[in-house]
Amino acid sequence: MQNNKVWERACGLTRTVVEGVRVDDTNESLIVSARPDAKARGRCGRCNRRAPGYDQGHGRRRWRTLDAGVTKVFIEANAPRVNCAEHGPTVIAVPWARHDAGHTRVFDETAAWLTVRTSKSATCQLLRVAWRTIGAIVTRVNGELELSVDRLDGLRRIGIDEISYKRGHKFLIVVVDHDTGALVWAGPGRTAAELNVFFDQLGDERSALLTHVSADMADWIARVVAERAVNAIRCADPFHVVAWAIEALDVERRLAWNKAPGRRVVNPKNPTMRGRSTGASISIARARYALWKNPSDLTRNQRAQLEWIAKTDPRLHRAYLLKEGLRFVFAVKGPEGKEALDAWLGWAQRCQIPAFMTLGRKIKRHREAIDNNLDTGLSQGLIESTNTKIRLLTRIAFGFKGPDPLIALALLALGSHPPQLPGRKPTHR
Repeated sequence: MQNNKVWERACGLTRTVVEGVRVDDTNESLIVSARPDAKARGRCGRCNRRAPGYDQGHGRRRWRTLDAGVTKVFIEANAPRVNCAEHGPTVIAVPWARHDAGHTRVFDETAAWLTVRTSKSATCQLLRVAWRTIGAIVTRVNGELELSVDRLDGLRRIGIDEISYKRGHKFLIVVVDHDTGALVWAGPGRTAAELNVFFDQLGDERSALLTHVSADMADWIARVVAERAVNAIRCADPFHVVAWAIEALDVERRLAWNKAPGRRVVNPKNPTMRGRSTGASISIARARYALWKNPSDLTRNQRAQLEWIAKTDPRLHRAYLLKEGLRFVFAVKGPEGKEALDAWLGWAQRCQIPAFMTLGRKIKRHREAIDNNLDTGLSQGLIESTNTKIRLLTRIAFGFKGPDPLIALALLALGSHPPQLPGRKPTHR
């Protein structure tokens, strides 16, 4: 009896009676024979309600639990079925494992904790399981957590973005809470239909409580937010707006590069082939990063490149100043930023640079969202940080066949309720 109590404590068993322990020489493992105690006996494996017996099932069954030193340990028990009023004939619930799982709860929780914090190879080698098994465990643990925790409760300010997680145009939509910094929802796709799934889960009542939504300028996000979050202020992301200016600047840089002397030098050895660029053309090509970077980050050589452009190509230098002028708008913010944006739009309209004239019209279409950002200062910085962490998880989780295990891993790692090691006191972010 004393040994049975020791094994009950060592395997993390509760509401369980240990009947005995034996060695399985064939599989080189330890087999702990167990059964649910009187209070946990005769319950449906799906809903955990008491139900009358149905049959003896398919005999005894084994669940893998944590190793005892270097030896694998399995829990073995009978697996009869009960006739549940809701689910019909179902295998009985066992207190040490989830329904339809081949591993115990302590094994699942340890695997989920390791997967969040270590690489896949370390987790697989330590626990001696396949990576596909880890994916199923992570999905299972997160699924149970979703039933006990409402991640969408209390949302007021959120950020929405999409991220590519796999080749072949495989995307995830991610939603982050600006107030807690936690990932609250993720789903496959990058269309209005997939984003509506989030608002369906949030519900109309809680959607009406949203006050601010930050996002890039994607039309499908703006359309869904306008329809579902009617009281929310949509804020543009300054990083994406400045990125538009950088794209317009790069269009003008390529035009200047193609027109500069030395761009189309004929190869003397083969007149039908074009030789390498020389002179002003190659200098413009090398000034690409100097034009992109912020003035405070420029090196001495890059400052010299900008000075050379200002002297030799006033049109390209004017495009650079337009880019910096738009960046200044988001640096000052508030009413001063709005005044600066008005002045910038007038400048862009008469600059005679087609790329920036087009950009000015585009900014006018999104002026309301940009003004909201200047008032609130809400940006996509937190969401971009979350996306970077998801990309890291994607590398760690290489081998997941579908999005569900990755979504579960991201929610466990970046959500407000991380997985806990069994036997430790729960901690929440």
